[in-house]
Amino acid sequence: MQQFILLLSLLFLHNCSRTFCQSTVQSPTPTKAPVPPPSLAVPTDTIKILLKAGRFLSFVRLMKATQVDTQLFSQLNSSTDGITIFAPNDNAFSSRVAGAVGSLNDREKLEFVQFHILPRFLSISDFQTVSNPVKTLAGSDNKLPLTITTSDNSVKISSGLTKTSISNTIYTDKQVAIYEVDKVLVPKDLFPPAPPAPAPAKPVEESPVVPRDASVGVIIVLHHHLVFFGVYIAALVFTL
Repeated sequence: MQQFILLLSLLFLHNCSRTFCQSTVQSPTPTKAPVPPPSLAVPTDTIKILLKAGRFLSFVRLMKATQVDTQLFSQLNSSTDGITIFAPNDNAFSSRVAGAVGSLNDREKLEFVQFHILPRFLSISDFQTVSNPVKTLAGSDNKLPLTITTSDNSVKISSGLTKTSISNTIYTDKQVAIYEVDKVLVPKDLFPPAPPAPAPAKPVEESPVVPRDASVGVIIVLHHHLVFFGVYIAALVFTL
């Protein structure tokens, strides 16, 4: 009997120990997977967009040569104002225009490309509220004036020497707007009008030249008169 009681006591103590241990051991807290930081928006690649359009190779070459493409990437990465590009198509770069642009120095080429870019995003409807002269990346003073007007859903652009209008929207994403124009925007400061050609000089009036035959005839007539006068004098003396 005592052995049976002892066995029951041991079983009781064993079960209590298991229950006590399970109650004191806390289940591990599940860990959450780390949330990756939000990825930063990559600025729009304007060169890639123009190359994809396929008819702006001349303008793209100038953007790369003047490093304006790098300037635009930096500006879009550091500002929320956006940009607006007036991109002349390849037909706008005639041989005469290409020659004039090629004659510019490095600083002038930079200003020429910057003159086609506004330092803020403008939709087609935004052009109705702009103030002239419009500020470009090249500046907004009297040397580089750019004016924009709207009429019947048409956006007209004038540089003082060039008048054109937006012919097509190439790209827009609320940060970058690229519009196609059919003419190169020529600023007055870089391409002053040629001075007027001087008036042609008046021809020098020459004194009339007496023909040699005429002078000989005059001499012969005078000779005959002198002979006649001499005969007349001699006859008069003889009569006296």
